[in-house]
Amino acid sequence: MRIRCVALLLAVAFGAAAQKYNGPFPAKPDLPYLKHADSLIATEATEAKEEKGKKDDITYVVAGAASSARTPLASPIFLLQTEKLAAASLALYRLESKNGHREITFAPKKAPKAIRMEATRISDKLFRLEVEESLEPGEYSISPEGSNKVFCFQVY
Repeated sequence: MRIRCVALLLAVAFGAAAQKYNGPFPAKPDLPYLKHADSLIATEATEAKEEKGKKDDITYVVAGAASSARTPLASPIFLLQTEKLAAASLALYRLESKNGHREITFAPKKAPKAIRMEATRISDKLFRLEVEESLEPGEYSISPEGSNKVFCFQVY
């Protein structure tokens, strides 16, 4: 009887591990997509321009006052199919909307804190990115470490 129970538990465990992801897939690699039920919304991919500020401050500026990628979800979920990007190298930051553009300033003594995200591998190159805390309405950017590439979105 015990052997049957163990065999049944192993069969259930292996069956669960063998299940494949059957939700929507990103259309393009290396671009995070906001997941809304069974549909995906591409984040706004652009380059942040670096501007020198006071002393050693560096401000990164993104054109436009608001992102075209919008979500009502305070704890958004993203899907990312990787080719060149590493999911673990992505950081999420809140941007400030000023004078028709979005910006974030990094200062040696007052660097903005990244918002925590958890990356879970769904399949070989497919990752689920989950924001670990609720986001307030506003502009946000996901960026790979050491890069000016940004993937912007808005929580409304």
